[in-house]
Amino acid sequence: MATFVIEGGHKLHGSITPQGAKNEALQVLCAVLLTKETVVIDNLPNILDVNNLIDLLASIGVTVEKLSKGKFAFTAANLDTAYLRSADFLKKCNKLRGSVMLIGPLLARLGEVTYAKPGGDKIGRRRLDTHFQGMVNLGATFTYDQDLLAYRFEGKHLKGCYMLLDEASVTGTANIIMASVLAEGTTTIYNAACEPYVQQLCRLLNNMGAKISGVGSNLLTIEGVKSLHGAQHKLLPDMIEVGSFIGMAAITGSELRIKEAGIKDLGIIPDAFRRLGIRIEEEGDDLVIPAQEHYQIESFLDGSILTVADAPWPGLTPDLLSVLLVVATQAKGSVLIHQKMFESRLFFVDKLIDMGAQIILCDPHRAVVVGHDHTRQLKRNNMTSPDIRAGIAMLIAAMSAEGTSRIDHIDQIDRGYEDIENRLNAIGACIRREE
Repeated sequence: MATFVIEGGHKLHGSITPQGAKNEALQVLCAVLLTKETVVIDNLPNILDVNNLIDLLASIGVTVEKLSKGKFAFTAANLDTAYLRSADFLKKCNKLRGSVMLIGPLLARLGEVTYAKPGGDKIGRRRLDTHFQGMVNLGATFTYDQDLLAYRFEGKHLKGCYMLLDEASVTGTANIIMASVLAEGTTTIYNAACEPYVQQLCRLLNNMGAKISGVGSNLLTIEGVKSLHGAQHKLLPDMIEVGSFIGMAAITGSELRIKEAGIKDLGIIPDAFRRLGIRIEEEGDDLVIPAQEHYQIESFLDGSILTVADAPWPGLTPDLLSVLLVVATQAKGSVLIHQKMFESRLFFVDKLIDMGAQIILCDPHRAVVVGHDHTRQLKRNNMTSPDIRAGIAMLIAAMSAEGTSRIDHIDQIDRGYEDIENRLNAIGACIRREE
């Protein structure tokens, strides 16, 4: 198990380019299973979750060819149906949350799939009802095998239908879209997730010959087609990395340029940081964070304390609340962070409290942060990363802290951030990896 050793207090400088979007990558990689022809995907980040899914696709029988850094060709001409029923397949699925999006394309392609309960971050219950009900709506049946601890789906002849999703689940929407593109007839999905990464999946599928309309809205219409063909696709920049870099620059009082940030697809993210008092300038598709010794949290117009809460797109992504919380510890003023979607994601704040942060954890979903206004530097600490986003938040805190901190279990960070220590060291950080 690897550890980060972080010497805090170093200013950042220069520029950094975000990696390709992790969450988009997991969706479009599953989509390659929908055709026997070659799909080329560019800007794939070299991170654990993506690499594990690529390895899983290769095990299934997909031919994988690396064309250049971050650019791969995938050809799913001959799938290994025996392997798809094996214990090894179920074991690999169990270790990767994104593998849940294999259900839709495999069901559409083969008419059946056996799938183990997925793994992923330990951030509370993450139910799969939307995924499963979507498959049932299209005509599939599913049963649970107590011996294999796995779900079995069967649906040789999927048929389009109207469905109203009980939640705007991103991965659930993606799964249903991929199952629907080869179904007979028309599928209408209302209350669909409309994140940029879902939009990107739809664009890829349309380039492969699918007929999806309403892209970018919460009402999607999918006319089923007989088959799909190959295509080329390039991932967007990772909006969570962009937000993480904004937070690093702000809390360390650094000037930083985030190049090719994909500004038009960031939604409310820059404004969420601006509400904490952070100046963000836009130059072309770059974000420039000027050096600030102080930043002041806004209040609501009636003078009440600011609340920052997650919400389905175009609301604020829950993946950045941990970063915003850490950044607020050095702001002037107070803010309520409300994590609505996951009940365990704020439990890492006890480590920040040990570092001297003034945080009141009201309940599993809400924390009040009273900022120090950079009058008191956070203290070093030894921590363990419980999930990807808490891990990067701990790293940001350590970068601003006095002294040398340690973060164990950094494979969680590696799941979502490519070569993060070397990229940050190149712009002035002091982070060392110890195996």
